Amino acid sequence: MTKILLTRHGHVEGIKPERFRGREPLELTARGRREAAAVADRIAGAWQPAKIYTSPMGRCVATGAAIAKACGITAEICDDLNDIDYGAWQFKTFDFAKRDDPSLLAAWFTTPHLVRFPNGESLQDVAARGANALRFVLSRHRDDTVVLVGHDSVNRILLLQCLDLPLSAYRRIAQNPCCLNEVDIDGEKICVVRINETHHLDAIAAIE
Repeated sequence: MTKILLTRHGHVEGIKPERFRGREPLELTARGRREAAAVADRIAGAWQPAKIYTSPMGRCVATGAAIAKACGITAEICDDLNDIDYGAWQFKTFDFAKRDDPSLLAAWFTTPHLVRFPNGESLQDVAARGANALRFVLSRHRDDTVVLVGHDSVNRILLLQCLDLPLSAYRRIAQNPCCLNEVDIDGEKICVVRINETHHLDAIAAIE
C-alpha cells in the first residue's frame, strides 16, 4: 500500500486579501515558516516517509525542505505539482479581475470547471498534471509513505481524483496552508483518511 501525505505550502503574501497567486515567485512569510515547521514535526512524529516531492515554486520547496529536515530524508521537485497558471491574471487582485472580466470571475466561483484563464490554464489542465503526478508516485513507491507538497488548486484536484468526484466539485474542498491530507492507495482501492487537518497549527493561530 502507498500512503500519500498531501500538504500545502505555508503562508505567503497574497492569501488575505486574496490574489491570483499561481506561478508568482512568493517566499514563505514568518508565519509560513512556523507553519512549515509545525507540519514537519507532525509528519515526523507520526509517520516515516520515504520521499518528499514538491511543486517547483519556492514556497513549496521551502516547506518540503522543513519536512525533509525533520524526517531525515530528501525532497525532489515534481513539476506536475505546480500551481495553476492564471495567465494574464497572475497575482492580480479580485477587484482587478472583476473590472477586467466580471463574467469570467463570476464563473470561477460558480462553474470553475468551465473556466480557462486568459493566456493560462483550466482545471482540466491541472487535473492532467495531477494524474501524472499520482502515476509517477505510484510507479516509484508501491509500499512507501510519500509526502507531496503542493498548492490550494492542485491539492483540491488531487483529492477530487482520489474521491472520484467531478471538477465541478472543486469548491467543496478546503486547503489551508500547511494542512494535512492522508490518502491510502492499495491497487485499485483508494481510501481518503483525512482532509485539511490543521490541529498541528493551533498554537500558531493562537498567537496571530
